[in-house]
Amino acid sequence: IDFDLILENVKYLNLLAGEGSSQIKHTLQGARLKQPEPIPLTLYQNGIVMCNGAFRPYQDPSTQQCLQDIMDGYFPSELQQRYPDGV
Repeated sequence: IDFDLILENVKYLNLLAGEGSSQIKHTLQGARLKQPEPIPLTLYQNGIVMCNGAFRPYQDPSTQQCLQDIMDGYFPSELQQRYPDGV
């Protein structure tokens, strides 16, 4: 696992997802600026925790696919159902 590549690509993907920018959210009283919700990702020596979920060891195939997506420069495919319109 190339941790340097993962960190570099996470920074890039954060920019694509709108880090540091605000979106307009319409309310009954008008509109408000809203920051995009972050998706927490914690890297450990022997696994990851994403979205405050359960610990996932690196040997798990779904963890390997998630990290491969990030190393390839894509958002993890497992987030598509949670964010069908994009992250």
